[in-house]
Amino acid sequence: SHYTVTILVINYFSELTGTCEPQLTVDLRRPSGPYSRVFQHRRKCHSLVDHFGFDVNLTFKQRYLVANQYWKKENGVILFYTGNEGDITWFCKNTGFMWDVAEELKAMLVFAEHRYYGESLPFGNLSFTDSKHLNYLTSEQALADFAILIESLKKNIPGARNSPVIAIGGSYGGMLAAWFRMKYPHIVIGALAASAPIWQFMDLVPCGKSGPNCSETIQSSWKAIDRLTSTGEGVQWISEAFHLCNPLRSQTDIIVLKSWLAETWVNLAMVDYPYSSDFLMPLPAWPIKEVCKYLTDPNESDKVLIQNLSQAVNIYYNYSGEANCLNTSQTATSNLGIQGWSYQACTEMVMPICTTGISDMFEPQEWDFAAYSDQCFLEWGVRPRPLWIPTVFGGKNISSHSNIIFSNGALDPWYAGGVNENITDNLVSIVIPDGAHHLDLRARNIDDPQSVLFARAKEVEYMKKWIEQFNGHH
Repeated sequence: SHYTVTILVINYFSELTGTCEPQLTVDLRRPSGPYSRVFQHRRKCHSLVDHFGFDVNLTFKQRYLVANQYWKKENGVILFYTGNEGDITWFCKNTGFMWDVAEELKAMLVFAEHRYYGESLPFGNLSFTDSKHLNYLTSEQALADFAILIESLKKNIPGARNSPVIAIGGSYGGMLAAWFRMKYPHIVIGALAASAPIWQFMDLVPCGKSGPNCSETIQSSWKAIDRLTSTGEGVQWISEAFHLCNPLRSQTDIIVLKSWLAETWVNLAMVDYPYSSDFLMPLPAWPIKEVCKYLTDPNESDKVLIQNLSQAVNIYYNYSGEANCLNTSQTATSNLGIQGWSYQACTEMVMPICTTGISDMFEPQEWDFAAYSDQCFLEWGVRPRPLWIPTVFGGKNISSHSNIIFSNGALDPWYAGGVNENITDNLVSIVIPDGAHHLDLRARNIDDPQSVLFARAKEVEYMKKWIEQFNGHH
């Protein structure tokens, strides 16, 4: 089945001399389920490369999508997705919540792509060549893009000038949604920040327990890998056991393998959804449960343990059965912008993660900022500013702000860095006991746990309250 929706592409700051295509109509088809949406046509508009200086008067093409079939000019709202580190059409497809509530809220939906991700590249193919070209990849510049885009849409879409705007985002996008409300409260009346670890910065959250189940077996696997890779024969055997595309050849390769496995377990916890999904990789329902079927005995021999580990890893990387080998350089869909996020993590998005090997299932690893900084300088030629984000956005001192919902799933490894208690009556927390990474932003599903249904209902209730308050003052 499919239906038609109008995508509006409006002139974006005519004084920048950039122009955009006029209105067009496209089909939104449902190829893989009742809530899958795929935009078949995309358009871009021009935005300033640097909003905060006057010397660089360059523009770039920023992509965004607007769907308005449920929007009511008289009393409708604009739900604005604050794009994060990836292709905006992919986030659009995986944010079914906005589509599910659009009719009830009489909402126009806007999905804005984050600069340096997807097709919104300020310097085209040169965008990632060096720190000079990457210098404009910051959360502050991205928020300014969003603010000016909203003002332009309101100016150019008939009837939109007085429509209230609510920011919505998940993960880094959720952080942006919260910060958008904090920095531009005159532009967005409220924000839903789902699985947004705004407190996962230095001096804000202590290192704590993390990771999914099967911890004893996974914890045993690290030593098993060490023992097996102590001989050349063992190194070759492990390469074959994991069906690696590039066989292990050096100690560095072994470190990369371990890092790849650790990130795999974290990613699995993030996407432990109650139904099959393909957010990071094609996965079955409750994937951790499926993985744990292979990880039941931490006392197996090294080779048997690693063989079981390989089968468990295949649930994540090869559930479809289409992969001939596994690539340790990729842990998620190519829709995510790995290069861009690597740079952001080396500048302002410095989120310490450390493990003890006692209270978690990982190898002991302390947070070594000096080593982290050196690695960033080696890779990008920049040094991170670990306290910049708390300085800019307030850290834990945010009680003067209002109208932000912080939702977090208790199954999410990023839960500890989120806001999990009400700060004020207007800065509220919704904890979803059975929720993984921003499950509440995904589309309705027959297998949704009751806790996420309750969370979504509360979120809509808050949004209606904000809209009512806005309309009462205008």
